Amino acid sequence: MLLYTDAITNDELISDAYDLKEVDDVVYEADCAMITIKEGEVNIGANASAEEAEETLEEGEQRVNNVVHSFRLTETSFDKKSYMTYLKGYMKAVKAHLQETKPDRVPAFEKGAATFAKKVLGSFNDWQFFTGESMNPDGMVVLMNYREDGVTPYMVFWKDGMKEVKL
Repeated sequence: MLLYTDAITNDELISDAYDLKEVDDVVYEADCAMITIKEGEVNIGANASAEEAEETLEEGEQRVNNVVHSFRLTETSFDKKSYMTYLKGYMKAVKAHLQETKPDRVPAFEKGAATFAKKVLGSFNDWQFFTGESMNPDGMVVLMNYREDGVTPYMVFWKDGMKEVKL
């Protein structure tokens, strides 16, 4: 199993237990699901059978995003200007990390990151933002949006901002 951690903060962000899809050679997307959790129970996000599926929450239950819950991500907020400021600093840190670890990857990262950042900024109000467990402002801000169906959430992780850890 592979665990993906933030290259800057070492926060755990995602694992290969989720179906990661590489997009534009710069980010990974992972579909997620809303799950119901109850203290003391473990739910990995599998679909409940028709008999078990309930619409109402019982006492002590709550609906959570399985990726956000599993990796202890915390929602944060940005306005467009502050996100652009954050992103410039973050991209600079990732570029420095790549220059040390994979210098041949820098040009592809710069080109792909700029293109993807424009895509995010163009639909800025559709995105939600999450920080890793440490809430370190220098680390990756994970993005969340919804697929075209308007129901299926997906998370976006900067490919070059993560390290693979074999478990």
